[in-house]
Amino acid sequence: MKWLGNFYRSAIGKKAVMAVTGLILFGWIFLHMVGNLKLYLGPEHLNEYAHFLRTLGSPALPEAAALWITRLILLVCVVFHIHSAYALTIMNREARPVGYRERDFVKGTYAARTMRWSGVIILLFVIYHLLHLTTGQAHHDFIRNDVYHNVVTGFQVWWIAAVYIIANLALGLHLYHGVWSMFGSLGVSNPRVEAFRRPFATVFAALITLGNVSFPLMVLTGVVR
Repeated sequence: MKWLGNFYRSAIGKKAVMAVTGLILFGWIFLHMVGNLKLYLGPEHLNEYAHFLRTLGSPALPEAAALWITRLILLVCVVFHIHSAYALTIMNREARPVGYRERDFVKGTYAARTMRWSGVIILLFVIYHLLHLTTGQAHHDFIRNDVYHNVVTGFQVWWIAAVYIIANLALGLHLYHGVWSMFGSLGVSNPRVEAFRRPFATVFAALITLGNVSFPLMVLTGVVR
């Protein structure tokens, strides 16, 4: 295991860990968004989907066990993703010449320049999201196991809907640069991949953003009641 520790301490190792954990998180975000589209099918479909997630693996596993195992895996990914990103930032600062501070930022995309800030916004939003729609402490009218009710009554409050919209716009920027840079961090680089990865990152980030932003917007406009 020593070699694994040595690998992670290197810049290449941290980039690889950040890419792999990002890949896992990106995949979960996509599945989470697709599952939430059941909101448009009505309360029965969304609540049945939520029940399916809670009872996944039963009777071999206790209720919600698979869900909590998934959450623990995601938490580990988040911790390593944040730590590797922070450590890489420190390593880059230490290796950077003094004059490098005056470098031209125009060459980098807006998503790349705001990765740290979008990451902080997403982390704070995830905490709020869990308190709002998972545990209910931050919800004004929370009903346990009635996901449809909690989503609709939650998004009917305009400032809560605004928080979700802003956070998901930040998520879209983070996803765009993260997906684009993931290929290079994993060492996947050839002319075909180079031509493919930016359009893929754009489409992926746009789908996630449009899907997630549509939920509060459709509730606010009365399309979903």
